[in-house]
Amino acid sequence: LLLRWRRRRALWRKVAEAQERQELSLVRMEAAARRFREQHPSVNVVSVLSLPLPELSRKLRDGSLPLDHVFYAYVGKALQIATETNCITEFLQESETQLRRAKLMEKQGLLYGVPVSIKDSIDCQGHDSTLGFIKNLNKPAAEDSVVVQVLKRQGAIPFVKTNVPQSLISYDCKNLIFGQTRNPLLFTRTPGGSSGGEGALVGGGGSILGIGTDVGGSLRFPAAFCGICAIKPTGKRLSKRGVKAGVVGQKAVAAAVGPLAKDVESLALCLRALLSEDMFSLDSTVPPLPFNEEVYSSTKPLRIGYYETDFFTMPSPAMRRAVRETKQLLEEAGHTLVPFELTNVDYVMFNYCVRGMFSDGGSSFIRKFKGELEKGGSGLLFQLAKAPQWLKTLLSWMAKPFVPRLSSIIRSMKENTVDEVWSLHHEIEDFCHQFIAQWKKLNLDVMLCPMLGPALGIGYPAKLSVAVSYTMLYNALDFPAGVVPVTLVTDEDEEQLKGYKGYYQDWWDRALAKAFRGSVGMPVAVQCVALPWQEELCLRFMKEVETL
Repeated sequence: LLLRWRRRRALWRKVAEAQERQELSLVRMEAAARRFREQHPSVNVVSVLSLPLPELSRKLRDGSLPLDHVFYAYVGKALQIATETNCITEFLQESETQLRRAKLMEKQGLLYGVPVSIKDSIDCQGHDSTLGFIKNLNKPAAEDSVVVQVLKRQGAIPFVKTNVPQSLISYDCKNLIFGQTRNPLLFTRTPGGSSGGEGALVGGGGSILGIGTDVGGSLRFPAAFCGICAIKPTGKRLSKRGVKAGVVGQKAVAAAVGPLAKDVESLALCLRALLSEDMFSLDSTVPPLPFNEEVYSSTKPLRIGYYETDFFTMPSPAMRRAVRETKQLLEEAGHTLVPFELTNVDYVMFNYCVRGMFSDGGSSFIRKFKGELEKGGSGLLFQLAKAPQWLKTLLSWMAKPFVPRLSSIIRSMKENTVDEVWSLHHEIEDFCHQFIAQWKKLNLDVMLCPMLGPALGIGYPAKLSVAVSYTMLYNALDFPAGVVPVTLVTDEDEEQLKGYKGYYQDWWDRALAKAFRGSVGMPVAVQCVALPWQEELCLRFMKEVETL
């Protein structure tokens, strides 16, 4: 007991030190922003912050806007949003040195002088990538991840790292070290996760461009909940070298690195910069596919599949309305909309997604929590992964008549043999080919889909792990998928929510109805999807939706 007490005390000391460093980061940001204001009192910070990224980057490159005006404007704004939402874990002090060097650069990349925020799990040399785990504190990365190296070669200035949920396997944003991040639009709401710090910072205007990751909606939830745009590319379109994963080694559900920004044009500029020779030479496993301008700038009418529900997670009234209104606007603009029938999403969720990510019965996931002070961020998944196999079998059998979805989740978390894992991977490949065949039979270019929203209350994602069906489908398929905010929750939506029952009428459906409530004025997005490797077409469709 004494040894255990001493060990826990040492862990709490590490947490306290990390929190002090976080506080010191904000003090340094405040000092830097104040020093700049005193030296340049005439700079109109509001006008700098109001510039969209394409215009800002043009002005930085042609010299009409000084680099330090932009950098310190965003340092000041980021500090304000961090104070309100608790989204920043660390100020990258070397960014000021990089700023001074950038002024002397002859070659100016596409993101020359642009301050960029980076998710905690993406390595930046000399800084921790904690994933919300105490054991990862004081283990600074030996080198920048490839995506950060490319950003720097393109002239961007990574200036802060942002908060994540413990383990990343959550769409909330809370861990014991840095605490809960709040939604900048409504502090009682989650910003989404696991790129929740990015969503809050970009959504609040404290960063013009953020880089995050997505293994089940981790870019798309924060973007949708915070009223901004994001794209999850095909898994291998951007390098994942130097990017820490929540569940290491699993191949069933594809993870991806991608950008978050206020608008689609900013996402396109970011991908233009990243899909360069720099990325292809630094990571030869990334296919050398530069950004296809012709596809992105095309104006030919699109043939668009759409659906209003996946028949697994009942959409909120605002979600359904968002798809319907977007469909109507697209039709009026001359595009063809074709109904797409989704089937067996429950099977995909349980047998491909849950079973795929936890094929070892969750043992590798559980190991990550060993020696940690808190283990509750992932809610039900952690508790189930921890249970012995005989108990999982018993619980699954007992739950089946009363809560069939719980029974299916428990059954999906059993330990698989190698043969079973190979069969599963083969089955997922078959499913992907069948989905593409259905897509091509309808001669579709892209797909319009619902996106979970509005933002749920803080704490609800841990109770609602099943509500990731709209996003996780496209990780299992490994299709590029982006989100665009299209509407706000109305009083009428709120009134209709009173009749929300859900498809299963279990505790998850009841909890989801509660989580949606009280959201008038909050943003709701739609999801735009394309076939693998067609990020430019996905962005083109997103741009069309955004414009309309």
